[in-house]
Amino acid sequence: MSYKANQQRYDSMNYRFCGRSGLKLPVLSLGLWHNFGTEADDKVTTDIICTAFDHGITHFDLANNYGPAPGSAESRFGKILKDQLSSYRDEMVISSKAGYPMWNGPYGDWGSRKYLISSCDQSLRRLNLDYVDIFYHHRPDPNTPLEESMGALASLVRQGKALYAGISNYHAVDALKAYKILSDMGCPCILDQVRYSLLDRVVETDHLLDALSGDVGLICFSPLAQGLLTGRYLDGTIPPDSRASENKSLKREKVTPQLVQTLNGLNAIAVKRGQTLSEMSITWLLSHKGVTSVLIGASSTAQLLENLKAVGQSQEFSAEELEGIEKLCRSL
Repeated sequence: MSYKANQQRYDSMNYRFCGRSGLKLPVLSLGLWHNFGTEADDKVTTDIICTAFDHGITHFDLANNYGPAPGSAESRFGKILKDQLSSYRDEMVISSKAGYPMWNGPYGDWGSRKYLISSCDQSLRRLNLDYVDIFYHHRPDPNTPLEESMGALASLVRQGKALYAGISNYHAVDALKAYKILSDMGCPCILDQVRYSLLDRVVETDHLLDALSGDVGLICFSPLAQGLLTGRYLDGTIPPDSRASENKSLKREKVTPQLVQTLNGLNAIAVKRGQTLSEMSITWLLSHKGVTSVLIGASSTAQLLENLKAVGQSQEFSAEELEGIEKLCRSL
């Protein structure tokens, strides 16, 4: 049966500009870092993506190495797009990235012009697309001139393989240099994708928020700190199907008694606000001026719908709430 999108899909979602560009993103975007690889279930992943679109999530974020295996998330999304969503392509923002290891040899990693342009070409083939809306350099390369990496992004935009350029995982000093290089090339950087959450404040200590000055949009990944801010760890145990149980992207030793105490303190503030811990964590990010969108992941439609509850909720925090949050987070 052919998929037909919900006609009211834009009624409850909010959209923000990417810096000073004319492009808007939904305040919640769907990231396909996990749960969309080779071993994922076809129906589950299709339902997640279509449900996201039905609720106004128009931005779908990928990278060349997302899987596992690397490339499989793009291939899966490309098939779902072709089979279910092809008629809605112009209503969607699809992004991809390159910068981490993708293939063997000296040309399958980091930030050379060779790697970035070849990788974009491969991503387009997997996605069954003529262009992506945003293409990012996924991480800075200490051994390649920044002018070369940014020049590759600008070339992709000029060639029509990407509509906009972005960067990810850059510290403020290099980010500012990248912004200027791209601007001088007539291809302004519109988005900077960073890891940011209540428990991860590197963006603040690095002064990247201040450096943006509204010129570049900020899009935040890992807003729930690899699941720590979902409320699943409040009793101090590690759920058997959690990331900490896998001991990979989230290590077991991270779940300390002190962290559990902090999580329960944050949860108490959330409950007083009439929110879950995950809802408050997302609305806290969206309360920051300059944050364009928050990237959420999902392993089920139920999880997706839970995170969508944060849309439309009050992003106002009282001075008392903010003081309590900061005191708890500083204790870690």
